[in-house]
Amino acid sequence: QVQLVESGGGLVQAGGSLRLSCAASGRTFSRYDMGWFRQAPGKEREFVATISWNGGSLYYTDSVKGRFTISRDNLKNTVHLQMNSLKAEDTAVYYCAAGPAVWGSRRDSESDYDYWGQGTQVTVSS
Repeated sequence: QVQLVESGGGLVQAGGSLRLSCAASGRTFSRYDMGWFRQAPGKEREFVATISWNGGSLYYTDSVKGRFTISRDNLKNTVHLQMNSLKAEDTAVYYCAAGPAVWGSRRDSESDYDYWGQGTQVTVSS
C-alpha cells in the first residue's frame, strides 16, 4: 500500500510559478514509477508528467514541455512538479499517482497507476 498526499497548489498569475509536492508513505517508494495528472473543470483527467523509479526516464505531455519539470527524492519519499510560465489553461486539480516500476514504459495512462492522491488545486489567473 502507498498513500500519497499532494501539496503546493494555489492561486498564481499567468507567467508565475508553483512547485507541487507529493509525499508518499511506505518503505517501497523507490519501486514505483510516479506520475502527475490533472483534471480541469468539465474535462477528463489527463497525463502531465512521469518519472521512472530511479529518475532515469522522464516524459511530459507536449503542452508542458519546457515549462514543467518532474523530479523525485527516493530518500525522502517525495516527488515534485516544478511549474514555470504558468498559463490559464494549466488551471486544474493536480493528482500524484504511483504505479509499479515497469522498464521502458512511457507510463502516460491512468491504468498504469495503482495509487492516487487526493489532488491539489492550481488556479492560474490571466
